Amino acid sequence: MNPQILFYVIIGVLVLSFLIDQILDFLNAKHFNDPLPAELQDVFDAEEYKKSQRYKKERYKFGILTSTISLIATLLFFFLDGFAYVDSLARAVSNNEIIIALIFFGIIMMASDILSTPFSYYSTFVIEEKYGFNKTTRKTFFLDKLKGWLMGAIIGGILLGAIIWFYQSTGNNFWLYAWGIITVFTVLMNLFYARFIVPLFNKQTPLEEGALRSEIENYASKVGFTLDKIFVIDGSKRSTKANAYFSGFGSEKRVTLFDTLIKDLNEEEIVAVLAHEVGHYKRNHIIINLFVAIITTGFTLWLLSLFIGNPLLSEALNVSKPSFHIGLIAFGVLYSPISGITSLLMNYLSRKFEYQADDYAKNTFAAPPLISGLKKLSKNSLSNLTPHPLYVFAHYSHPTLLQRFRNLKK
Repeated sequence: MNPQILFYVIIGVLVLSFLIDQILDFLNAKHFNDPLPAELQDVFDAEEYKKSQRYKKERYKFGILTSTISLIATLLFFFLDGFAYVDSLARAVSNNEIIIALIFFGIIMMASDILSTPFSYYSTFVIEEKYGFNKTTRKTFFLDKLKGWLMGAIIGGILLGAIIWFYQSTGNNFWLYAWGIITVFTVLMNLFYARFIVPLFNKQTPLEEGALRSEIENYASKVGFTLDKIFVIDGSKRSTKANAYFSGFGSEKRVTLFDTLIKDLNEEEIVAVLAHEVGHYKRNHIIINLFVAIITTGFTLWLLSLFIGNPLLSEALNVSKPSFHIGLIAFGVLYSPISGITSLLMNYLSRKFEYQADDYAKNTFAAPPLISGLKKLSKNSLSNLTPHPLYVFAHYSHPTLLQRFRNLKK
């Protein structure tokens, strides 16, 4: 294939992906003004529903602006040979391919993040502030950025450096070694993310003794679930939106409750939400998701090994000297349709798991408090209660509130 043809295939993939997203967003926005289903009439009163509609429309318009600017910036970078320019900057610093790749991606990631920061700032301090969600201070906002950059440089640098070293040492068999190291990293992150990464951004404290902890422990005992790690995270440091999640497995399993969740829901509703999280563990969803992620990663790396050595990938981006990092950029774009299909399958699986976890909570605790808890969470986050089915299919990792309500009422 001619390098120029491949270049325009890459551009076509980028534009097509943008158009698909815009069509789905447009279809979803057409449903913003739909009347609420009868089962969800009690979520919002008339004034609150109008507020939720304003919020959805504002986020939709802002999303069009940010995604359009992002596409234009990306296309300009491709057409103006931005990758060749950054590659030359990196090669002026070192002759070592690993160092060149780290500098190359460091510049790309830093430039991308700097470009997106004003939009992130506006989203946080204008839109989220306007609707009463934002609790982030400007100091926290920029500290989060710095911490994110530092973590990305350390973790991303180590993984990328190791993968390139394996490529240089073993040729096309590098994918097996890369798969191994990424698998170890993924397992360790699943085990220790809450212990070592979360504290860099949030304060976690054990749930204090009292009625709520007693209710949780009574439920855990009833279902034969050892749960001695129940933590409260200061989610209110950044937002009024509430959440709860389960992490780890074995001796490292823990439940984390946002302080906003404890504030918004009563004790019975919190235990119902926790029962849902226990359902994920009991149904082995964490292990299954981990296994699927590992298999998907292996497939991606195997496919990468088939193409990464082809100089056509670098030539398509007008880079004269073929290299792993330039090939990785081209491959990443060309692979995106496959990753899109994978994402659809993962979202479908995730929605199935959510139904199973809801069923577990219903059968081992009760459905009504979970329903009322979900309604409160939707109300307090001004959630879209009438999304377009195609948008749900493409983007939702959870069923809609209406779908969960009907399932829990069975």
